Amino acid sequence: MSELRKTLSSPVEVYALGGLGEVGKNIYCIENDNSILIIDCGVMFPDDSMPGVDYVIPDFTHLVENQNKIKGLVITHGHEDHIGGIPFLLQQISSIPVIYAPKIACALIRHKLEDDKMHVKTPIKEYSENDILTFGDFKVEFFHVTHSIPDSFGLFVTTPQGTILETGDFKIDLTPVDTDFNLSKLTRFGDRGIDLLMADSTNAEREGYTKSERTVIRGIQDVFSEAPGRLIISTFSSNISRIEQIIETSMKFHRKIFVFGRSMESNIEAAREFGYIRVPDEYLASPEELRSLPADQITILCTGTQGEPMAVLSRIARGDHRFIRVLPGDTVVFSSSAIPGNTASINALVNQLTRLGASVVTNSVLNNLHASGHASRQEMRLMQKLARPKYFMPVHGEYRMLKLHARIGVECGLAKDHTFVCENGDTLMLINHKVSRGTPVHADSIYIDGKSPVGISNSVIRDRSSLINEGMVGVYVVIDPEKNELVTSPLVDSKGFISSNKKGLQKKASEIIGIEVNKVLKSQRKPTYADLKSVIKNVTSHFLYRESHRNPMIIPVILSCTEHA
Repeated sequence: MSELRKTLSSPVEVYALGGLGEVGKNIYCIENDNSILIIDCGVMFPDDSMPGVDYVIPDFTHLVENQNKIKGLVITHGHEDHIGGIPFLLQQISSIPVIYAPKIACALIRHKLEDDKMHVKTPIKEYSENDILTFGDFKVEFFHVTHSIPDSFGLFVTTPQGTILETGDFKIDLTPVDTDFNLSKLTRFGDRGIDLLMADSTNAEREGYTKSERTVIRGIQDVFSEAPGRLIISTFSSNISRIEQIIETSMKFHRKIFVFGRSMESNIEAAREFGYIRVPDEYLASPEELRSLPADQITILCTGTQGEPMAVLSRIARGDHRFIRVLPGDTVVFSSSAIPGNTASINALVNQLTRLGASVVTNSVLNNLHASGHASRQEMRLMQKLARPKYFMPVHGEYRMLKLHARIGVECGLAKDHTFVCENGDTLMLINHKVSRGTPVHADSIYIDGKSPVGISNSVIRDRSSLINEGMVGVYVVIDPEKNELVTSPLVDSKGFISSNKKGLQKKASEIIGIEVNKVLKSQRKPTYADLKSVIKNVTSHFLYRESHRNPMIIPVILSCTEHA
């Protein structure tokens, strides 16, 4: 009886560890004193400001510290920004009781864990739209939404303190290529009462409606009918609906399909397994057949729409792909839109492919080669009208998108103080069907360099950026520890630090560093290596900034004369 009283009195906290103020690494949590329900666990892909980083993942510290309360993880759909963080989460918390995901997302998660050679004890189970699942004190029901991957769902969560509806990624496509958005079920949830709505904000800057995926089919067919030679088509490997259209059009034009890119191969395999992509084996060709088939009978389907350096399309452009070189008559198609921050990389890739002689077709109003999977402003208004929430928390978007989406909620009748534009870690408290702000939890970004879940710190990212933008200066000092004096003048060397008078600058820097180091060496107390390094760093950085207005990384190296000998 006391446990029941505790459950009923315990506030329900709602917060994001990722997905707010950014597009990616989505992970949302619902928590009370007894239970934590995790919704999605994604990654974010790095931009040019994160050199050497493979993925950005959420900081799971809060979940690790409260792992005894975790009752399960529910996945809304199979995109990387919603499932890509699962291997990293399971490396830190192996005791998650269960992962529930839609059918195709389950297959993609299993493939991902197999690729990482992870043997996990956590069961991965499928759910369907009619399932009702219980996770500790929380009950979860589902409704089908339209997105750019089949089996996408929103969640209706009943808690002891009220109800929460989380849309997942959605658009309201009335002529979808797969299953309809279940608007009637969404309306029924609205009739039952939704205390807090959490809704996708990605396209909050776009007025009107997002165009249907079916409109892309015509654009793809136009490209096929006009291409004189090979077609090299790049799209997101997780956009199963788009891949299905490209494969169907290839078969219609009697082209064999060559698939390149590990994620593309894995996702197509999973989609074929469940019947989302139907293609006879004879249409899927091996790389060795590229040389034997006529150019106008070839479709190459690959990854790399965002200019990622190691993706297939970038390797083709650099000329270091094992099987593919750009040939005269090739048509390269970008069936995607640019993710914010990637425009420069994409433009460089397009220019390089064009130099090699390819005809490059990118998404535009005229080409009609891409349709977003996210709702525009009119669909967001429709979501508000059907759900009729008491409170609203925009999710999944950069800060300006969240802010614009909150305004839409106010337009549709919500009181301004019933909308909450939050940052990762901010907490909303749901108590007796009322929502207010609570105490923040720890939330940060972890930069993954390789496979380790530990990641690298912000300071490492700053150092890498400094090396790229400012260069590096090494200062080599040799001292006699017995006489406590310099053996020779300091040697100053630089890499990536540009100066019109480099030798003169180095000589002057050496003189000033020598003077200051000698002052320290002649001081009454015996200086430590840390003292000397600090002086060298400060003197060198001040001098170089005064002379060049640049801040290169300073690396002092101190040797004793015995080491020097």
